[in-house]
Amino acid sequence: MSDGRDFAPALMIETVLSRRGLLVGAALERVRRLKVESGERIDRIAAKLGLVSDAGLAAAYADMVGAPVLAAAEFPGEPVAADRLEPSFLRHGRIIPLAETAGSLTVAMADPLDDGTVRALEFALDKTVHRRVALPTDIEAAYDRLYGDPAVQAVVVPDHADRTDTDRDADLERLKDLASEAPVIRLVNALITRASEMRASDIHIEAADARLRVRYRIDGLLYDMEPPPLRLKSAIVSRIKIMARLNIAERRLPQDGRIRQVVRGKEIDIRVSVIPTIHGESVELRLLDRESLVLDLEHLGFDQELLPAWLDIIGRLDGIVLVSGPTSSGKTTTLYASLAVLNKSTQKIITVEEPVEYVIDGISQVQVNEDIGMTFATALRSFLRHNPNIMMIGEIRDHETARIAFQMALSGHLVLSTVHTNNAASAMTRLLDMQIEDYLLTSTVRGVLAQRLVRTLCPRCRVPYQPSAELRQRLAASRVRLSDDSVLYRSGGCAACNGIGYKGRTMILELLVMTDAMRSLVLRHAEAAELHAEAVRSGMRTMYAHGISKALAGITTTEEVLRVTQDT
Repeated sequence: MSDGRDFAPALMIETVLSRRGLLVGAALERVRRLKVESGERIDRIAAKLGLVSDAGLAAAYADMVGAPVLAAAEFPGEPVAADRLEPSFLRHGRIIPLAETAGSLTVAMADPLDDGTVRALEFALDKTVHRRVALPTDIEAAYDRLYGDPAVQAVVVPDHADRTDTDRDADLERLKDLASEAPVIRLVNALITRASEMRASDIHIEAADARLRVRYRIDGLLYDMEPPPLRLKSAIVSRIKIMARLNIAERRLPQDGRIRQVVRGKEIDIRVSVIPTIHGESVELRLLDRESLVLDLEHLGFDQELLPAWLDIIGRLDGIVLVSGPTSSGKTTTLYASLAVLNKSTQKIITVEEPVEYVIDGISQVQVNEDIGMTFATALRSFLRHNPNIMMIGEIRDHETARIAFQMALSGHLVLSTVHTNNAASAMTRLLDMQIEDYLLTSTVRGVLAQRLVRTLCPRCRVPYQPSAELRQRLAASRVRLSDDSVLYRSGGCAACNGIGYKGRTMILELLVMTDAMRSLVLRHAEAAELHAEAVRSGMRTMYAHGISKALAGITTTEEVLRVTQDT
């Protein structure tokens, strides 16, 4: 394929998409039929239907171009050939000039198959055009940075305490107008779309002293992204507030809201939290992709050693079963997956959550709203009138909620809930601290599952290595012995994982089962360390040991296991 001529026929892009597994089977046949009807290119049809992501298309285009997808950092700091190219032409063609020589121009393109745009560039500049591929969101962000509307960029909304009400009203109206401008709308949409494409769970937009900071949380860790100009901070925050139906005039108090947005054919539920800081408002967006939720315990990280024991505990249909761990360790997802196992037409299941993150068909789900008095305890009291078999409580956080939950478990119901503790044994001491009687603990608790999330290695670029003598000694000190031919893996980095080396997460777990020996220790209020030691003697595999077994299987790394278990 040569630059400046017919770059790639439709048949070639179809072949590449099929070879990469992005468009196969019924989906391929569907777009083929639509292509015959509409005459449109097959890749564009697939993108419109949400069958292929922007990242997938970009990777396919990159195969055809013969160069990797451009990273956001590779875009120029200043416009190239700005005196000869109209910004409106670049916007319409979704291209960004990257570099210019005496005889050529290199451009980033969202659609490198657009021969018409390339020919127009070659005619205008009398130069050969070389094509590179970039994500549409990266091109939009680069365009707004390099060629953005000066009228919009020039607006600065001061926020001084000594301004009059009339001044503030005028500022508010300017903010509303600015937040409704196309560049700001595109910018916010691009932030959300790119986060979804990169599998981010959170977007953090933070005002610093002299800059605006944007970070994506991907597989549990935060990564800095190229930020918009600081002067657009107020407009961006106001746009998000408008989308979440929050009060854009209130900048002194925290606010929470929700946004539902379709991104590349997928509906994304976004939780919005805005808090005031000394440098202005900080925004956190939590992205919940309902379509990507897989409620399968084995898929989440339960192996064949742990899964039967867990299914046995929740299958008894009475008592209390707890899941423990810090915030964002996947506790609620484990409960949802467990409820999916128990969700049968013969069982009445009710949940009380704050908030309801995912809707499960066949289960009555109640959301806590403390502003109107709907607390965990209030909801639980009303549950008994519905005669449920199984109840799920989002979190046991106080004595009143714990007391009602244990009374329900004592009366023959199965209660599933979470607690915030570092390991399984600490859940017992935490409940004793909530003034739950020891005899209630020993008679109702069936088991406690503690968990952490570790990043999983990208299977395409993981690198095998032989563990060093030092690492072997360190693992041996933790009762993990490696054979002479044991192989571990470290992270690499490729286009499939955005150069991170990890892609996705899995759980590492420990399951404490309530035995007679454990009950005796609880009755005499033993310390968590003693309870943990007894659980290990009784056969409990610790989270650390479970993590090392996954490292040996090439699923994760020893560094990841140590990172998330060092506080246990």
